[in-house]
Amino acid sequence: MGDTGSLTLGGILGLVAIFLKQELLLPIVGLVFVVEACSVIIQVGSFKVRKKRVFKMAPIHHHFELDGLPETKVTMRFWIVALMCGIAALGVVKMRGIF
Repeated sequence: MGDTGSLTLGGILGLVAIFLKQELLLPIVGLVFVVEACSVIIQVGSFKVRKKRVFKMAPIHHHFELDGLPETKVTMRFWIVALMCGIAALGVVKMRGIF
């Protein structure tokens, strides 16, 4: 998926969160994206300040690939983490409805 598709999906996800008044759950649902973005920020910041790299390559999925994990395995694990985060966010929404 390119920039156009990913930006569209991210925008739709943000709009749904706003319409449901659940904006604080957005980082939970998108934890994989947050971690990917933070890995780049950490890598660039560390290299500018300390002249050392934290990861072999940023974003973090490339670091895992350079560690020897096949791309398909990294992708499947990220899907599983994203699914678990989505289920956790749904659980939080359901718990809010109870209380």
